[in-house]
Amino acid sequence: MNFVEDVLAARPATDRAVITLSADGARREWTFGDLLETSGSLAAAFVERGVGRGGVVLTLVGNTAEYVLTMLACLRLGAPMLPCSEQLRAKDVAYRLGRARPALIVADERNRPVVEAAAPQCPVAYVPDPTLFAPQPPPPYADLGPLDPAFVLFTSGTSGEPKLVTHGQRYLTGQHLQAREWMAARPGELVWSTAAPGWSKSTRNCFIAPWLGGAAALLQDRRFDADERLATIRAERVNVLCMAPTEYRLIAAHGPLGPLPSLRRAITAGEALGVPAFEAWREQTGLEISDGYGQTETGQVTGVRPGESAPPGSMGRPLPGIEIEIVDGELTVDPATVPTFFLGYDGGTVPDGMWHTGDHVRQDDDGWLFFESRADDVIISAGYRIGPAEVESTLLGHPAVRECAVLGLPDESRGQIVAAAVVLRDGFTPSDELASDMQAHVRADTAPYKYPRRVWFLDALPKTNSGKIHRAELRPPG
Repeated sequence: MNFVEDVLAARPATDRAVITLSADGARREWTFGDLLETSGSLAAAFVERGVGRGGVVLTLVGNTAEYVLTMLACLRLGAPMLPCSEQLRAKDVAYRLGRARPALIVADERNRPVVEAAAPQCPVAYVPDPTLFAPQPPPPYADLGPLDPAFVLFTSGTSGEPKLVTHGQRYLTGQHLQAREWMAARPGELVWSTAAPGWSKSTRNCFIAPWLGGAAALLQDRRFDADERLATIRAERVNVLCMAPTEYRLIAAHGPLGPLPSLRRAITAGEALGVPAFEAWREQTGLEISDGYGQTETGQVTGVRPGESAPPGSMGRPLPGIEIEIVDGELTVDPATVPTFFLGYDGGTVPDGMWHTGDHVRQDDDGWLFFESRADDVIISAGYRIGPAEVESTLLGHPAVRECAVLGLPDESRGQIVAAAVVLRDGFTPSDELASDMQAHVRADTAPYKYPRRVWFLDALPKTNSGKIHRAELRPPG
């Protein structure tokens, strides 16, 4: 099996595959023939730089043509790709370099300072670079099996440092299920999944699932803006839209949506959408946003399928063939029934038995599932999954912090915000200025979406009898 040969090469070369909208306003349509030719040349350039089958390629790029082309070059060679968020800081990148040991880094020129500060020990190719794409004969398609690695992705680090997740080639073929039963794009349509590289949803939904449905994909390399988002949907005549719940909420709160005549289906995943946004979109567009659920380790597990009308707030029901159980309120999944299930952490294997998601859900009499909370205190803010331990570790690097506890607080727009209770070292006095300095410290040292948007000070943190922080007792003043 080889995804590039089996899927892309099987499509008519003149069919539209991707539309890219660059940060500078440039627009380009790519056919499948364009992608095959250019990614083939890029794969040859990777081989010249020492990348072979099994060699990891780490990327630090946005939703650009280079993202698509690099992924296809890697899949042709059997070189697993590690897409990273451009919001990572140098220490985040260095951690990933140490764990994944890539053979090559492909980074946008705008990310050069972060990459250089991470001190990589492997070659780095900065894009745009015409020499990378100079026409040359492509290497042969690697003959791959379902357990050969296709992607390595990092979790958010809910109970310590982020874990390295390996997905096999079966992850690609397994996307047929959600592409058919949840995304549900039709041949000839245009799909826009707005997730940035580094999210597992981006890896599977930006273009892989659309292509499996016979559709084309849209990529836009720009920051979120509600008016521009709606204008792009209209201008490009998007048929299927996949956005983070926060984006749906912010657009709904921004003002009237106006007509979106091309839009046939809207889907979301990553956190609870919330009833107000669901109802606003339904009232103004006639569309019910179809929620879904998945993890970095599992891929898509549940969803509201085409033709179904789910209760507001539901994350759907298990996709066909996937078996779940709710044990003591926690969602568990049978790995044997999930075609996109991961191979293991850090090169290891997955334990036998049901997979414990760590998410608390409830199920109504009709089988609809509703997310309630994270069992491990992970914070889900604007679709980002943030482990408190990582933020706490960063905060403890501030000279004024003696102890701290990080938790999520409810927020109408973001679902949750990161918040921090801090015990100061002797000689420091609580103040708004000191809280702002701590926020700046976190933003400078790790991805900015992780910084605590609220900081308050305590004389001591509440503890359990065993000395652990009792997060349930933490409440901000006021």
